[in-house]
Amino acid sequence: MVQTLQNFINGEFVPVTGTDALNIVNPTNGEVVAKAPISSQADIDAAMEAAAAAFKTWKRATPGERQRVLLKLADAVEARSEEIVEAQHRNTGQVKTMIADEEVAAGADQLRFFAGATRLLEGRSAGEYMENFTSYVRREPVGVIAQVTPWNYPFLMLIWKIGPALAAGNTVVLKPSDTTPESTLVFADIAKDIVPAGVLNFILGNGATGAAMVDHKIPSMVSITGSVRAGIAVAKGAAEGLKRAHLELGGKAPAIVFADANLGKTAQEIAEYAFFNAGQDCTAITRVLVEESAHKEFVAALATASEGLETGNADDSKNYFGPLNNINHFNAVVKVVANIPEYATVVTGGKQVGEKGFYFAPTVVDGVKQSDDIVQQETFGPVITVQTFKTEEEALEMANDVDFALASSVWTSNHGVAMRLSRDLDFGVVWINTHVMLTAEMPHGGFKQSGYGKDLSIYGVEDYTRIKHVMSNLDA
Repeated sequence: MVQTLQNFINGEFVPVTGTDALNIVNPTNGEVVAKAPISSQADIDAAMEAAAAAFKTWKRATPGERQRVLLKLADAVEARSEEIVEAQHRNTGQVKTMIADEEVAAGADQLRFFAGATRLLEGRSAGEYMENFTSYVRREPVGVIAQVTPWNYPFLMLIWKIGPALAAGNTVVLKPSDTTPESTLVFADIAKDIVPAGVLNFILGNGATGAAMVDHKIPSMVSITGSVRAGIAVAKGAAEGLKRAHLELGGKAPAIVFADANLGKTAQEIAEYAFFNAGQDCTAITRVLVEESAHKEFVAALATASEGLETGNADDSKNYFGPLNNINHFNAVVKVVANIPEYATVVTGGKQVGEKGFYFAPTVVDGVKQSDDIVQQETFGPVITVQTFKTEEEALEMANDVDFALASSVWTSNHGVAMRLSRDLDFGVVWINTHVMLTAEMPHGGFKQSGYGKDLSIYGVEDYTRIKHVMSNLDA
């Protein structure tokens, strides 16, 4: 029997009052595994009101109290890792070991970082900046935060959203993606005995539900990880209510490969970073810019490395990456590859793998031009393009000549080249001789159409705070 999912509001699971529902489909086989009702306005109101009521007390919890809650959550997440993995695998088809290591274990570690960060928020020291008046700065929580998470890393993005928000003293109403809600609801079950009622609320729904959350009068801030289209819609809605917005959107990450790099090793690592999670990652390598003199050798090595990354195997443990998330996205990726220009070449891949599920082979497309759609637009799948450059200046110009500005990498043994490019690349993250690696202590976020605001690090926590100046008359 297919389970009907429920909202989590004010510390308990409650039926959704909306009458419409979405099928949750396992992308490994196309089978329906659950039904997710679409929340009504009454459901959204109930969640927002619960968060607003809880904010009155949660905002006054000491940093130590908030820290203890987050540390308990981290321990409980680890203890129920297997349950989280199974729930998420049903919705995403991701390789189970990847979910366990890169989302659950990493998420617990990041919760512990945010637990520590609760006690590190600081402002300018108190002092008399005007005679007989003492001033000091308060860093306060913003209020109720409306958040929306994506389907590519459902559990990890949940942690990236709630971790800094709770650490700063805010309360949350969060909507998971309409295709991947189950691991979020397992987390809700974990949280119900740890987090005070109303501090965390999770509601099910679709894009219209998210828009209603943004438009709601209660939230003071909205935060989304998703597409540029969704981010623009959220920014417009937030502007109407003069709400703060935190947007982590798309990417079109270049990897700039110079001839002096170890080409075989670089090709292997670039393939792994490009096709991790089926390329469904805003930071994934999507464009390889290789120095012209190394082009032939590098493309051959890249093709070999890509062909060695398995997908679509019935034995999940043998897969490097899983399927694309849903049939609509699968069809969109197929269309991108089918519509490459005649002068471009599919070096390897370019086709579905297996007869069941939404698996797509790791694909390398060579000979594209800078103006091609496949270079300029986000594919969000296991597809990378290859272009050549002659000079450092040309490589920089090509790398920056897209609307996205989230992540990039430089591959060279020349320290000066690496330093110059890391300075001049117009991206929020630059890796040198690596890619994708993240740590909780360092900020993650982009520029341009990749959005604004930072995830992770103390900067991410500060994004969920507001600054207040208090001045006292010493002669009163």
